[in-house]
Amino acid sequence: MAITTAEELLRAGDIGRCELVRGELRRMIPPSYEHGSVAYEIGFRLGEYVRPRHLGRVVAAETGFLISRGPDTVRAPDVGFVRAERATGPPRGYYPGAPDLAVEVLSPEDRSGEVREKVAEWLGAGARAVWVVDPEERALVVHEPGRTPVVLREGDILRGGDAVPGFELPVRDVFDR
Repeated sequence: MAITTAEELLRAGDIGRCELVRGELRRMIPPSYEHGSVAYEIGFRLGEYVRPRHLGRVVAAETGFLISRGPDTVRAPDVGFVRAERATGPPRGYYPGAPDLAVEVLSPEDRSGEVREKVAEWLGAGARAVWVVDPEERALVVHEPGRTPVVLREGDILRGGDAVPGFELPVRDVFDR
């Protein structure tokens, strides 16, 4: 059975890790331990900041966001954040639109062209920011619409900007737990 729409993907059952990109199913291998650890740390820290302030919802990896139709694209960031004014309860199915913040943690098999494609899709669908985290380089790149990407290293502070106002995290803490 060919899967070309978000509805077909949602009904497909256990077909493994994948995303739907312009109507084409793309399978992905499970991420490494390091990848999961870095993604968790960012998600945990975001959650610690967001929840008591009622700023919105932080979601874990594999959460699908339906970011375009005809052909359909369903992407799943490693961590996502949707601001409170857009987070109307946990919807059934995929979230309709982009998160305000999408976090992508690089794996060794990620190709730079595919990562650029994801960043462009997130921003094009309305994300306020995309953070691309490179565990190997111990660096993080902040992408925001209409701005030059900013590379942060271990001595820098990651700030939430328009996506998560007031949030701050030393980049070192993303990698050193």
